[in-house]
Amino acid sequence: MLTILKTAYSDTRAHELGWDLGRGPLPALASMDVELGGTHVQLRLLGASHQVLLGEEYGGCSETVACLPGRSAPLPLGVSKRFGEWEYEFAARVERLSPGSFAGRAQELLALVADHPNGFAGTFPGDPSAFTALLVQRHEGQIRWRTWHSYPQEGCLVSTRTRVATRAREKREGAGEPREPATVPLYGRALA
Repeated sequence: MLTILKTAYSDTRAHELGWDLGRGPLPALASMDVELGGTHVQLRLLGASHQVLLGEEYGGCSETVACLPGRSAPLPLGVSKRFGEWEYEFAARVERLSPGSFAGRAQELLALVADHPNGFAGTFPGDPSAFTALLVQRHEGQIRWRTWHSYPQEGCLVSTRTRVATRAREKREGAGEPREPATVPLYGRALA
């Protein structure tokens, strides 16, 4: 699904994006609900950013990639985290493209997402290359999504990949409580 967002494109930069896991729902410019094998997913467009709310009527998992007030940590290259019944993996990449390559890649991604039954994209008035797009799928018992955030004024395209799976509680010998959440570095970098 493709929608035109009824807001002006702000001069946000790719390096201003931050990541947050577990943040409550933020005001959305547009949203789309998807049902994947009994798991409810809400895709939310927050301007030049996104939020994905997953399962247990959104008490399950929440990912936010946005320019968050008071957040100075940059978007991590990768995160792997266990919490409760969930395993979560996230990876991000920033591409710098020439103006011609950027416009072509933007239109290619918008067409891919708009034509997918679980794709959701929003473009900004005034620049067809200014967009935020999300695509969610269920694969082998896991919920996976990809996102793209475009910054045509600087020729940057930020893409993310996320995988979320439920896991059985591990039974540890002599312990009655589940393991505490852990953060494991991916790509040589950990998120504090």
